[in-house]
Amino acid sequence: MTDTRSKPRHRRRKTALVVGAPLALTAAGVLAYSPVFGDDAENAASAATAAAPAWATATADGFASVNALGQNGTYGGRDGQIVTVRTLADLEKYATAAEPYVIVVAATINMDPVGKEIKVQSNKTIVGSGTSGHIVGGGFFLGTGVHNVIIRNLTIRDAYQGVWNDKEHDFDGIQMDGAHHVWIDHNDLRHMADGLIDVRKDSTYVTVSWNKMSQDNKAFGIGWTDNVVTDITIHHNWIRETEQRNPSTDNAAHAHLYNNFLEDVAGTDITSSYGNYSRGATKMVLENSYFQGINNPVIKDSTATVVQKGNTFVGTSGRNESGGTAFDPKSYYAYTLDATANVPSLLKSGAGPRSSIGTAASTLAAAATTLTVAKDGSGQYTTVQAAVNAVPANNASRVVIQVKPGTYRELVKVPSNKPHVTIQGTGGSRKDTVIVYNNASGTPKPDGSGTYGTGGSATVAVDADDFQARNLTISNDFDEAAHTDIAQQAVALRTSADKVFLDGVIVSGDQDTLLMDTAAKDKLGRVYLTNSYVIGNVDFIFGRATAVIDKSVITLKKRYNGTSAGYVTAPSTAADRKGFLIANSTVNGDVSAASFYLGRPWHAGGDATLDPQTTVRNTSLSAAIKSTPWTDMSGFSWKDDRFAEYKNTGAGSGAASGDRPQLSDAQAANQEVADWLGDWTPTAS
Repeated sequence: MTDTRSKPRHRRRKTALVVGAPLALTAAGVLAYSPVFGDDAENAASAATAAAPAWATATADGFASVNALGQNGTYGGRDGQIVTVRTLADLEKYATAAEPYVIVVAATINMDPVGKEIKVQSNKTIVGSGTSGHIVGGGFFLGTGVHNVIIRNLTIRDAYQGVWNDKEHDFDGIQMDGAHHVWIDHNDLRHMADGLIDVRKDSTYVTVSWNKMSQDNKAFGIGWTDNVVTDITIHHNWIRETEQRNPSTDNAAHAHLYNNFLEDVAGTDITSSYGNYSRGATKMVLENSYFQGINNPVIKDSTATVVQKGNTFVGTSGRNESGGTAFDPKSYYAYTLDATANVPSLLKSGAGPRSSIGTAASTLAAAATTLTVAKDGSGQYTTVQAAVNAVPANNASRVVIQVKPGTYRELVKVPSNKPHVTIQGTGGSRKDTVIVYNNASGTPKPDGSGTYGTGGSATVAVDADDFQARNLTISNDFDEAAHTDIAQQAVALRTSADKVFLDGVIVSGDQDTLLMDTAAKDKLGRVYLTNSYVIGNVDFIFGRATAVIDKSVITLKKRYNGTSAGYVTAPSTAADRKGFLIANSTVNGDVSAASFYLGRPWHAGGDATLDPQTTVRNTSLSAAIKSTPWTDMSGFSWKDDRFAEYKNTGAGSGAASGDRPQLSDAQAANQEVADWLGDWTPTAS
């Protein structure tokens, strides 16, 4: 560990994490993307033209396009105003309104409380702006009679409570009970606590297309009614690493499934129990779909029908059934089948949110450049660093580096003159894309100039402001047991920049896993890590940054010799700055009870002027945490610095004492996420 930090922080201003306001259409029919507030918003709205981008007027295909129940197809909120939202309050305001709206989600919106499902009303389009629309910790509910709703281009994720097969919480991504004429298209749904999509209780005239559904116990359930009324089209969906309901279709009058890709990858935690299931009195037509590694790929009840045409099965086992007579989908609507052999590649590249939906093309071109990385040569670059090198120096706008699934054994450095870079895995899981290396502090440099040192050992080093990473793993797999003769600090990720946003990542190592630093003593360095995992054992979250770990899992790991003993945090905060805030998270792991401290004060270089700070609040602590959770370091007493808790739960939590300081309610009111981030609003880009 090294320290280079000091000086006062900015003015402190408590603010919400996201801001939003209605945005008007321009004369060219595209969205203006700078926020418009107050009177300016009203003036802009009054000047809006009738022209609208194609995504705002898009209509559904499949059964959602059928004229029935007084509704002629599904076109959502195209007759209403286009508004852009960045807060939960604004999203709920417009989604639950009586009037039609096209609602553009242009930020990561965290549901509060976790599991919240917004009750969407009729005549709504809810669409993500490019790939920046994320709904985290909850989803949407469409009740009886709700109709003409489009949900497109969103990432809906992370309501699960620590385990992928959470059976205690009924938190769905999209649930409909008795709705009709609904189109769910080009979304990424994963890590929910119950179903990703539930089409229940006589919901009908539904189309589900071009979605990614992954890493969940129950992917997609249909029915749960004695009435045989549901008409549903399910096409071009990539269903991956889900155990059941892929989908399960119960008492559907007409279920048309085509060009879907069901994939179960060997060696993962999740194993499919079945693929497509025709239950009850369902009549199912299943065409040109691709099943890979699925157990019991197609099953049916004796009372149900499955007509199979042109499907492909690779590495599947168990039941693969068909029988009975069904229906001709073309008597209801027109459609075109893609060749079954092309389905995996087609969906890997085309399912899920698209940058061109919900974003005006001209705005996108000005705002972001996309570079692709693939080990197999199918991208522009074969290494992540090569893509970083291609970013122009002092770039003024965002560059998104999309990294295809694979293990990239390399060192990656984002230099300070390349801000606004996003590195994003494109797989269905954050485990699919891995950047890994194995340098340690004591590892000799190849040129003979000494060893790397702690900071220099990082697999990924970020020195550029406004950096983002999502949906990938960053790891240091240095083998401590094989190299006990050298300094073993081995950093996975080092940041020394301001406005670093880490969302949906895994940062994994042993000692000194995550170093959050600043560029210099007089520089502010804020980091916001959310919906992620940090794994390690000794001082594995450390540094002098002003950093928030929110809604994440901190996993405690045994040492290389099998012993359990460690420290979660080692802050080296300046006296007039904020240090580490761990909030709304979970601390657990397969280690011995009462074997880990929450933290200790790192006075880097013996600097007595530092005032290290860690606050852990509203977090579940496992029995691994000691009853005296703070300890001294290098002759400095933790009691002289800033260590505290607030309303933690779990076997590792405890009452206030001299060895366990607790914040008062008044103190806690000034130690919230917004206090740490100040005037910065982390927004997915």
